[in-house]
Amino acid sequence: MAGLLLLLIVIAATAGFVVNRRAARRLRAQAGRLHSLEGFHGGWAAALIALPALAAMLAVVVLREPVIDELTLRAMPAEAVEGLDAGERALLLTELRSLADGRVFGQPSAEKLAAARRMAELRRGADLLMLVLAATAGALGFLAARRSLSPGFRARQAVERVLTGLMLGCAALAVLTTAGIFASLVVEAARFFARVPIHEFLFGLNWEPQIPLRADQVAAEGAFGWIPVLVGTLVITVIACAVAIPVGIFTAIYLHEFAAPRVRAVAKPALEILAGVPTVVYGFFAVLTVAPALRAAGAWAGLDVSPNTALAAGGVMGVMLIPFISSFADDALSAVPRSLRDGSLALGATQGETVMKVLFPAAIPGIVGGVLLAVSRAIGETMIVVMAAGLMAKLTINPLDSVTTVTVQIVTLLIGDTSFDNPKTLAAFALGLMLFLLTLGLNVIALRVVRKYREIYD
Repeated sequence: MAGLLLLLIVIAATAGFVVNRRAARRLRAQAGRLHSLEGFHGGWAAALIALPALAAMLAVVVLREPVIDELTLRAMPAEAVEGLDAGERALLLTELRSLADGRVFGQPSAEKLAAARRMAELRRGADLLMLVLAATAGALGFLAARRSLSPGFRARQAVERVLTGLMLGCAALAVLTTAGIFASLVVEAARFFARVPIHEFLFGLNWEPQIPLRADQVAAEGAFGWIPVLVGTLVITVIACAVAIPVGIFTAIYLHEFAAPRVRAVAKPALEILAGVPTVVYGFFAVLTVAPALRAAGAWAGLDVSPNTALAAGGVMGVMLIPFISSFADDALSAVPRSLRDGSLALGATQGETVMKVLFPAAIPGIVGGVLLAVSRAIGETMIVVMAAGLMAKLTINPLDSVTTVTVQIVTLLIGDTSFDNPKTLAAFALGLMLFLLTLGLNVIALRVVRKYREIYD
């Protein structure tokens, strides 16, 4: 229902734009002059239709499920819901939602069937209420737009205020989302550190997140030192960056300065296709092609190569990151003022000297942005590491050995039916917090580098 209503709101806003713009044209023909162009009057009508209707729809969408769940449970017999904990209550609501959607499993009781019918009725009522509220809000907005239509109405300023408010809201939403993610990580990580000493987590050299399954079980207390996981993440990231950064930057320089137009027209789109390849495909390539080739090369050279290696995962990940660095570096080189290049060539510098001594230093801010994106992508990659590097946490920097990363361990810890009240599961949030802080530190360093060089070349 929400998707259909959203489409109707878009259609209504478009119709309001057309109607109000035509009315503004007729008014201009009569009055001879308007303060703002007709398009701004149409945009004002579209804004007054769409924004209130979307606000009404969003309010109903947010409040719909909690209110319907509460009303449904209150309509059930008291003995059916009394004494239920949070998990049992959630399970009951899930079963009622399935019954309300027509998915019947087994032989549900009569009170559950009645509650499901009640839930379906409440859903239909909520859909009707959402439609009525959105239509009413949109109609009132259109009437307000028509009443404001006059030769002296500053429609352009009104539309600009609406757009400014929307952009400010989007920026605030991004900031609040980041703050919410950080707060949730901090809260859950604090629960973990209440069970595991923080110094053991930060400086421990063994990562074996186990918990006892029964009271008399021994040797299952677990070890939560994240150093092996961090080292594995850094090893794979370094390998990936060692492949991606030089290849990506030199590719961008060649395509920007030395390649013929025909070569660039073919090579650049072909290179950017790599950015759209799913990571699972890279993982298959690493497992089925790169890893066997490394094992064969290691056997020929007399080296001990694990079936899953950091070199295979990092190398394939580096290939995946080449388009990101190349595109950012090419855009950065294109943004350098033409006068710098022409001035260098006019002073007698060769094309290579111009690139290395003028264009490349001036493009460092954009290139650093691309490298930062690549490093963040390498740190956060999961699928390639799961398939090609393994799951065991080893404290080693040997690229021919199997390692694991922070993201892989987070996924591993959260898989299964383990509840969120033990160190094994809560360790995922501690790892997430450390990953968040690590990425934040990379961003701070990159901003300092960009600011330093931008002051020189702007």
